[in-house]
Amino acid sequence: MIAQVIVDVAAKQTDRVFEYHIPDELGEVEVGSRVFVPFGPRKVQGFVIGLSTKSKYQGELKDLLLVVDEMPPLTKELITLSQALANHVYSYRISILKTMLPRVMRANYRKILVPVSAKAKKLRLFQGEPLDLNRVTNNKQIAEIRHLLRSNDAKVEYLVENRAKVKTESQYLLTKTKEDYVNIYEAIRSNATKQKKLVMFLIENYAKFPLLQNEIEQDAKINTVSLTNAVKKGWLNKKQVEIYRNPLDDYDEDENQNKKIILNPDQKNALRKIIPIINEKQAQTFLLEGVTGSGKTEVYLNAISTTLKIGKNALMLVPEISLTPQMVEQVKSHFGEQVAVLHSGLSEGELYDEWRRIRRGEVRVVVGARSAVFAPLRNIGLIVIDEEHESSYKQEDNPRYHARDVAIWRSEYNSCPLLLGSATPALGSRARAQKGVYQLLRLPQRANKQSLPAVNLIDLKKANFTGGQFDLSVELVTAIKNRIANKEQVILMLNRRGFANFMLCRECGYVMKCPNCDLSLTMHKDTQKMQCHYCGYTAAIPRECPNCHSKNIRFLGTGTQKVMAELNKLIPEARILRMDVDTTRRKGSFKKILDAFGDHEADILLGTQMIAKGLDFPNVTLVGVINADTGLWVPDYNASERTFELLTQVAGRAGRAEKKGEVIIQTFNPDHYAIKLAQTQDYERFYQYEMRVRHAGNYPPYFYTVLISVAAKKEQNAAREAYKIKNWLQPQLNRQTIVLGPTPSAISRLKNQYYYQILVKYKKEDQLNQLLHQIQDSAQKVKKYGLSVYIDNEPERIM
Repeated sequence: MIAQVIVDVAAKQTDRVFEYHIPDELGEVEVGSRVFVPFGPRKVQGFVIGLSTKSKYQGELKDLLLVVDEMPPLTKELITLSQALANHVYSYRISILKTMLPRVMRANYRKILVPVSAKAKKLRLFQGEPLDLNRVTNNKQIAEIRHLLRSNDAKVEYLVENRAKVKTESQYLLTKTKEDYVNIYEAIRSNATKQKKLVMFLIENYAKFPLLQNEIEQDAKINTVSLTNAVKKGWLNKKQVEIYRNPLDDYDEDENQNKKIILNPDQKNALRKIIPIINEKQAQTFLLEGVTGSGKTEVYLNAISTTLKIGKNALMLVPEISLTPQMVEQVKSHFGEQVAVLHSGLSEGELYDEWRRIRRGEVRVVVGARSAVFAPLRNIGLIVIDEEHESSYKQEDNPRYHARDVAIWRSEYNSCPLLLGSATPALGSRARAQKGVYQLLRLPQRANKQSLPAVNLIDLKKANFTGGQFDLSVELVTAIKNRIANKEQVILMLNRRGFANFMLCRECGYVMKCPNCDLSLTMHKDTQKMQCHYCGYTAAIPRECPNCHSKNIRFLGTGTQKVMAELNKLIPEARILRMDVDTTRRKGSFKKILDAFGDHEADILLGTQMIAKGLDFPNVTLVGVINADTGLWVPDYNASERTFELLTQVAGRAGRAEKKGEVIIQTFNPDHYAIKLAQTQDYERFYQYEMRVRHAGNYPPYFYTVLISVAAKKEQNAAREAYKIKNWLQPQLNRQTIVLGPTPSAISRLKNQYYYQILVKYKKEDQLNQLLHQIQDSAQKVKKYGLSVYIDNEPERIM
């Protein structure tokens, strides 16, 4: 047999199928297997995408070296999807295949120097084992290595390592009958209390064996030494067994198990449309548009229940890790051990184990963030995307896929419905529903029949402020104090982290910037650092101006840290939890913060946009937006849509139970249509207005878009290559197609690279896909000159 392999080398020359002979000793190799293969002078990982008995290659095929996994990690569906996606997102196929796997299953490559001659083997350089060349930085050592290679006393070898490790635990098995253990117990001398305790445990728990070591130690308080001695005496046998790391251990399965929720007429009506399509196994996309608190989750859960009853499985996506804890809590309370969860907040071991449970068919429901759309779940009967409008469903770097597009493909492949849900659907999705491409379902009222919270706008140009920072208006602080006095809770959002946005010298006007990016550094008071939020560069907080050495410097702008410090001064009795990227880096920190707030261990939850969506706390009666304008004037065509979505979503966190809610939005632009319509949460009017704006500007969803970006260390090189691409591309396109640029990106320099971009807007361009693939292929040639070319199909951001 011959294996058709895609090798782990992302380049134009290698973006094709390579054939390898399968030696008899490897047995049967399946499509989807991860393999190690010889490739030139080295060994690389690859994926088997097909099998055949004949080859067109005239020479002798090389042998496959190793099959990595006992079960192919990728299903035939995912292999087929990788080909379709490579054509759509302008990425090499190997990049997509690797994206489909948990990061721990991506190969780790090492280049090592191996001594060949007897003389070389005795050198101190090797110390009895090969030298890892990735760790060599000493110039003297580098010179010695070159000499050894020239004289053939040493050679370079390439190792490919599998980082994925199975977790094992000791399991103990009984070796005797119950009567034998009774006799052993009676024969043990009376002062050997530990032995007697152990044997009595074996007698009393005879039917429960085999047991894991930690089960015995916890139940009987018996230590490892006693168990080791029991094995030596022949009372027990010991073996290593594989166990799963369970990221759902902390979730209370029974919390809502007995809570029977009666669906309202709108929810029943939505399910009446969805359930027949599930039963009939049809590929149909639904858009569930429901105001915040309208009970979309209950519709999802009922649809999933129907799917499981007919023997099918369900895949559910949520936009961010911060949303996952509460959603997983609800899904697990309904479906118990049948649920697996996939998101980047898990440890590598947990991700690997959850992923294998899915691949082995041991779970029925998968809940996860963007990359969970590639879960190796088979027999899919329903796909759900919650908060479908979220930009986090689009991957910003290679491969630049949108989870919604992948879900549509999998829906068609599996002949199953796709359910998109949102209070503020993406304009493109809503337009497709308008045209009948998606079926629109509406939940116009809150599930508990409560009215939407009253939203008050505070004009920051005219506001009176408390404290000295001009961040918190008198009205907002008064409202917070009243809620805390009533033992109610508050959510405050400011979509900027850190303490201050920039440092300004009042003498010479100097602003402290990142040396790698065209951006000012943000002050972080807790770490005492100035930090770049794009490349991670940090510097000490200056005490004087680095330019003119004046001490007359100010730290201006505001972030979540500064607001927290201000609140602590103004309302010292308030207990505040902060939730942003800085406080949620550690594993499990999202859940810890949300659980603490849910248990009323804090009065105020202050955070960035991660607190705006999906959270459901019945005691929250006030939501405050510190500054609604942070994303409004971003140079992007969808800035108004993003602002409207964010404000509507965060406003929906208030008054979700019996207590009435209130929302206070502080803004410098109270008359802007995105903010005024968010005040009334009027999605329909916003949709009509924004569609007119998009039509006038020739932007999506009226036009398709492709963004071509060119990056280089020298600005003139990036500009030159961008003009070359435009001059080659434009004459081959229709006259109706609009080509904008090249222009410098809004942030012209990032990570020491200058960016120039071209935006192509089109309605119908039959040749464009082929032309863009040619640009992708030619990008490989210019890479050696320090130029990088990126193609983003339907970009979420044009910056």
